[in-house]
Amino acid sequence: MRYIHTMIRVSDPDATIRFFNILGLEEVGRVNNNEGRFTLIYMAVPKDDVQVELTWNWDEKSYDGGRNFGHLAFEVDNIYESCQKLMDSGYIINRPPRDGWMAFVRTPDAISIELLQAGDKLEVIEPWKSMANSGSW
Repeated sequence: MRYIHTMIRVSDPDATIRFFNILGLEEVGRVNNNEGRFTLIYMAVPKDDVQVELTWNWDEKSYDGGRNFGHLAFEVDNIYESCQKLMDSGYIINRPPRDGWMAFVRTPDAISIELLQAGDKLEVIEPWKSMANSGSW
């Protein structure tokens, strides 16, 4: 497993980028999603793989009550094995790996953890395939 990023929501991306620039982080990637009306901006300390993902939802004006914290993200060697291990330990997979690539689970304190498959997506297998097609989860 490899820790890859922490996501926070921002209402003013330029101001937030300036803030992180002062701390020594640089922009290392950006994704604009016109359909979803959001931008993802990835910031990192030079020569460091760990990133801060700034999520700017274009229509959101402000965040209150801690809604600006998003999730921690970890890259795993096998998304299915990781999710099964969590389920076997009594945790609910809030967003199953029905695509062979991404899943979400919550900590006991309800903090979202994103699990991403290292490398290419895995072939969709049971029981995850049935869960995706049944509308459950």
